[in-house]
Amino acid sequence: MFAEIYRNRRVLITGHTGFKGSWLSAWLTLAGARLCGVSLADRTQPCHYDLLNLPGFRSEVQDIQDFEGVKRIIEDFQPEIIFHLAAQPLVRYSYAHPLETFRTNILGTANLLEAVKTIESVRAFVAVTSDKCYENRNLDRGYREEDPMGGYDPYSASKGCAELVIASCRRSFFPPEKYGQTHHLLLASARAGNVIGGGDWAEDRLVPNLMHSASVGKVEPLRNPNAVRPWQHVLESLSGYLLLGQRLMEGKTEAASSWNFGPDETDTYTVLETAEALRTYWNQVRFRPAPDNGPHEAEKLKLNCDKAHRELDWHPVWTTDQAFEQTASWYRDYYISGKINTDKDLKKYLRDAERKGLIWMK
Repeated sequence: MFAEIYRNRRVLITGHTGFKGSWLSAWLTLAGARLCGVSLADRTQPCHYDLLNLPGFRSEVQDIQDFEGVKRIIEDFQPEIIFHLAAQPLVRYSYAHPLETFRTNILGTANLLEAVKTIESVRAFVAVTSDKCYENRNLDRGYREEDPMGGYDPYSASKGCAELVIASCRRSFFPPEKYGQTHHLLLASARAGNVIGGGDWAEDRLVPNLMHSASVGKVEPLRNPNAVRPWQHVLESLSGYLLLGQRLMEGKTEAASSWNFGPDETDTYTVLETAEALRTYWNQVRFRPAPDNGPHEAEKLKLNCDKAHRELDWHPVWTTDQAFEQTASWYRDYYISGKINTDKDLKKYLRDAERKGLIWMK
């Protein structure tokens, strides 16, 4: 995978105990990387990362808002590449806790980028933001990397601001045209669609809520049933991050920019259609559309991933419907029999990617 670029490499993951971070940790463990994770002590219960019980993993409890603490870990571990996923990731939570959201997502990102300026081991940095970083104008087309940043709610605004911080640091301290002359690091940002998959127990998320309700025989109320989202399996976004990291580690300066990773623009579902699809693969899923008197959430969101297709040769492996099938099956097996299908799903994904002849499996 990825030309063996991660084997025996020192890789630091922030947010490694979160949903995406735990799947990335599993993948990089399989790839033979030497891993260090940085995360808060607070975890969802259950916690996917804890269930995986990954071997040989250095796990540090550290708030990324603490610059000195973050820098101390990076200096000690001497990573060669950093995947920055730590964040306050919830839209509705951000309305109740805007300052925490801004401090974590903006200042936390700035802290990490400031810390690596003087640490010569770090050659590549992939900063993960969100598809919600764009100024959402409810367009019918997918947002492109050059579209303006924005954000109605604190979470979306914080991710737009994080993108501005990343772009500023790249121009000011890590310009690609001076790589190998005045600095040693290539910096990129990644914006993914709404990721789904087993092991997500975050609050106020559609799929985890539907799966938990199915496990206890409840009917889940659907807020914003007509809202459109770019749903994709978590492994799709991670394959993009890892391919991007490979290109940065190889010194490909053209990769040091911003990238969208999402499903095909025609492969989009509403919230209601998503619930119906999940019910196809686990018949215990029950729901009802319900009025939502909560804070504003965008009605329409799509990503245009032409740049990643064209310049990275990155392409999805699974359709959105396949993502629904894998996700519903993961939760069904966990809730009914206690099975953890993460390794099984990852290996199936790799086999399917190999059959498709994708560049990162050659």
